[in-house]
Amino acid sequence: MFSVTAKNEDGFDKIVLRDESSETSAELLPACGAILHAFTVRHNGAILNMIDNYSSAADFKKNVTGQGFKSCKLSPFACRINNGRYRFAGKEYTIEKFMLGEHALHGLLFDAVFSVTGQHADEEKATITMLHEYRATDKGYPFKYDCIVTYELRKDNSLGIITELVNKDDGIIPIQDGWHPYFTLGGKIDDLQLEFQSNEMVEFDAGMIPTGKLSHYEEFGSLKKIGDKRFDNCFTVDLTECQPLCVLRDAKKKLQIEIYPGASYPYLQLYTPPHRNSIAIENLSAAPDAFNNGMGLISLFPGLTAVFKTTYKITSLN
Repeated sequence: MFSVTAKNEDGFDKIVLRDESSETSAELLPACGAILHAFTVRHNGAILNMIDNYSSAADFKKNVTGQGFKSCKLSPFACRINNGRYRFAGKEYTIEKFMLGEHALHGLLFDAVFSVTGQHADEEKATITMLHEYRATDKGYPFKYDCIVTYELRKDNSLGIITELVNKDDGIIPIQDGWHPYFTLGGKIDDLQLEFQSNEMVEFDAGMIPTGKLSHYEEFGSLKKIGDKRFDNCFTVDLTECQPLCVLRDAKKKLQIEIYPGASYPYLQLYTPPHRNSIAIENLSAAPDAFNNGMGLISLFPGLTAVFKTTYKITSLN
């Protein structure tokens, strides 16, 4: 049987999805951008959390932008917008919310308050749905849309995440979607193995802005130790390959995280933070700076909904 419960802990108001039989659970934070705060499993007698998270609500408030936007929803754009400026439908806009150096970073909803609009639990799954109504609060994005996020915990340690973006504006709006989870298996990522199915890497310039070119890449086409490899790169996902399209494995613990993106997420961004205790594996609907380069950008008509789906799964190799 599955359950959905609410609790207050470390200053957070949490929603917990739980599989009572396996003890697998997912913790969500509606007031903190609807982020995934924990994805835990019992493995070899211990409870392990696969998500590198925040220690408290105060930690989130103070450090969400300074600690790499851990677990944040990336909407209505992901990664960077060059100099924070873009043109759409003949008009120029400048994002105001957050700049890293010269560039706007990681959207407008990373710390937004979401409201819980539905929840359900039965013998097969537990779900929670959350809503944020964005109403043109940033002058650089003077459009209106709803962001609806649904988490669904299923059997076999599987967590599905569905995002629906609904155009509530009078005209066409530019939209991109993504997630920014930092995954951990409890130690340094140097000792982990990584695999992802891609034959192309998005070429960046010195400012981490795509040049519009793709280069051949298949270094991690099969499981390979990360070692001292540093990532801050974007790749196209080869959706013709068998799923999962990305695997992060701890061979010693015999445990791995698997990512199953839908066709709505054709890009994969990887980032290794300096502390190397976790790795950001980001499903993206479009490339960085898509508002300028158009690589995957969606122009959403009034009243229509764009849907994005991905699944995280934790698998024991014992």
